[in-house]
Amino acid sequence: MNYYYYYQPLGFLRGYTTFHVIRSLIILFFSCITIKSIFSLPIIVPLSFRTIPLEGHLSFDEIHHAARDFGNQYQYLPLAVLNPKSVSDIASTVGHIWQIGASSRLTVAARGHGHSLQGQAQTQHGLVINMESLRQEMRVYTGKNPYVDVSGGELWIDILHKTMKYGLAPKSWTDYLHLTVGGTLSNAGISGQAFKHGPQISNVHKLEVITGKGEVMNCSESENADLFHSVLGGLGQFGIITKARISLESAPKTVKWIRVLYSDFSIFTRDQEYLISAENTFDYIEGFVIINRTGLLNNWRTSFNPQDPVQASQFKSDGKILYCLELAKHFIPDRTEKLSKEIENLLSQLHYISSTLFQTEVLYTEFLDRVHVSEMKLRSKGLWDVPHPWLNLLVPRSKIYDFADGVFGKILKDTSNGPILIYPVNKSKWDNRTSIVLPEENVFYLVAFLSSAVPHSTGNDGLQHILSQNKRILSFCEAQKLEVKQYLPHYKTQEEWQTHFGSRWETFVQRKSAYDPLAILAPGHNIFQKLTSAL
Repeated sequence: MNYYYYYQPLGFLRGYTTFHVIRSLIILFFSCITIKSIFSLPIIVPLSFRTIPLEGHLSFDEIHHAARDFGNQYQYLPLAVLNPKSVSDIASTVGHIWQIGASSRLTVAARGHGHSLQGQAQTQHGLVINMESLRQEMRVYTGKNPYVDVSGGELWIDILHKTMKYGLAPKSWTDYLHLTVGGTLSNAGISGQAFKHGPQISNVHKLEVITGKGEVMNCSESENADLFHSVLGGLGQFGIITKARISLESAPKTVKWIRVLYSDFSIFTRDQEYLISAENTFDYIEGFVIINRTGLLNNWRTSFNPQDPVQASQFKSDGKILYCLELAKHFIPDRTEKLSKEIENLLSQLHYISSTLFQTEVLYTEFLDRVHVSEMKLRSKGLWDVPHPWLNLLVPRSKIYDFADGVFGKILKDTSNGPILIYPVNKSKWDNRTSIVLPEENVFYLVAFLSSAVPHSTGNDGLQHILSQNKRILSFCEAQKLEVKQYLPHYKTQEEWQTHFGSRWETFVQRKSAYDPLAILAPGHNIFQKLTSAL
């Protein structure tokens, strides 16, 4: 039986008697549930959806929010949105679509806080699962190896507040905490702690996952290990993360937060690489590129204190490209004096512009949630819900100088349309059994162009200009054989995906066949097309 239909034009009713028309409409009515009215939309919901036992509910009207994301470039309207109240809600619904089989075009996208960039958490005429609706009670274990059990739809900011009550916190973060656990673990979860602790996917003990067959499976290093490693960094292709056990550590109350500037890229990267290899080092290390920003240090004065106010006031950028090294050291009250000496010693080994040392001390929670402050400012100006054509690259250490020489000051000449992050991480802290694709070298750099486009602009700050700029960067990398890998990748063809995965493509395909054989899950990535039979 076919469970999925498309409307033909109403002209198909011409030539029918009134009896035939009424009979046809009655059949359609009892075969299906329309989203609004029988003539208003071209998609019909399978009547069998009504038979799914749910604690939550399916919504067929309030669905437009699920067709938008942070990237604000793609909009795919789903058929319905599931607001689950239990894991069984998700399992039953996915299992139902699996049972319908290839006679249906229905696909499923798990949506967290909607921070995807290019429609990855959307599905055209499919089912979106609102993972934030699933939030369940967090459980914190405070023993020898502490951890927290959380729902896949939980926000990292809420995990931070919960675990801090016990003097604990996760080890690895993203720069922005208003993201869901399932979302970041399906990618990697990278921030300035990754050089030390690895990404977030390296700090997970256990997962509960719903496969593309609707099966609820627990997995870890010792139980269903292949599924465990498949899902971590797996772009949602193998299962929906409904629960995760996250490793914790003792949390500081405050951090010393430091920024220094460089004008020489080679010195900047040399200092970064020294710090990520040092035994006693900072707890957070990131960097960013500054292109033609004037009055930079004056902007910092509101929250940072210059080491030497007189020298800082005399610093002139002169329109040069600058590189900022951003550091943080956790402070523990009874070790303040010792930690201050450690910071002083570490800074003495660096070669930054001496007049640009700025530092401050803030609460640990304030430091980790620092991007949210910027979000609130942008929202107040109506500049948050704009297109975000971000480009995130992983660049091998041996290629980073060629990359910088070809991109900064050449492709990016006049200004940047958002922050440009650049910092190294240690590959030894990553697990190569997971699905994430990395450069081959032991040290590689995250380079993130976090652009925001001005709506309707046709200038350098417009969407098309930034997209063209991103394309030029990728073309340069390909022409120079820099062997970069995209993070949060987006490709339009399976051939491009195959190139992205390289030698790991066959493993990725085998895992898809094992855990989501009909390709029901995460269609927004455009890696696989759902297997369908003729309708």
